Amino acid sequence: MLAKRIIPCLDIKEGKTVKGVNFENLKSVGDPVEMALNYCRDGADELVFLDISATVEGRKTFTSLVEKIAANINIPFTVGGGISTVEDAERLLKAGADKISVNSAAVKDPSFIDRLKEKFGSQFIVAAIDAKQINGKWMVTTHAGRVVTERELFEWAVEVEKRGAGEILFTSMDHDGTKNGYACEVYKRLNSLLGIPIIASGGAGNGEHIKEVLGSAGCADAALAASIFHYGEVSIPALKEELHKSGIPVRRIKNKE
Repeated sequence: MLAKRIIPCLDIKEGKTVKGVNFENLKSVGDPVEMALNYCRDGADELVFLDISATVEGRKTFTSLVEKIAANINIPFTVGGGISTVEDAERLLKAGADKISVNSAAVKDPSFIDRLKEKFGSQFIVAAIDAKQINGKWMVTTHAGRVVTERELFEWAVEVEKRGAGEILFTSMDHDGTKNGYACEVYKRLNSLLGIPIIASGGAGNGEHIKEVLGSAGCADAALAASIFHYGEVSIPALKEELHKSGIPVRRIKNKE
């Protein structure tokens, strides 16, 4: 059985790691390269960096930051935020990113995933999907959940896999920020429909929530979280030890020299 992954997520604005709610009331929480190094030492399996700067200058700053991150860490990392062209993806991959995450641009033009696959291969593509329940159906949303599309979560997830995405990163907007746990029933259903790895996002409040979504209740392949790691509410070494004791396969922490 493949090891389950623990993935801290860092939102980046103007070269700094920030945290807020739906990208509002943002506060700086640290230097991204420094935080990335600390997460490496703590045993994070991968990292995700999301560029939330909207300006062209912000894009340049983010690309430069990706180069610094690539030069300093030895675990895979994914970058996302505003990637809407093959050129955007190429720029970030050349800067050192291992994978790119696409969301709104793929919803707007699904063939974008086909073009990315043709150029880079499926292993570089993470399809990020945000959805919320509306009238009993899980509907895909964009713009941090504010814009509801006509796409339904499960059919969209199947389509992005067919088009060439190598992984799915699903965030339940109903659970995001609540710290009440992940939408485990949704991950279990996605797991039954898809043949590619599924990253769970939205709702982590403690280690038990992560254990639940990675175990048989949720069947996700990886758990992504931000605040609980940034503010030290959950320690990755302690979390991995607990997951191991519960029979969930994880990569063990190597002894520090």
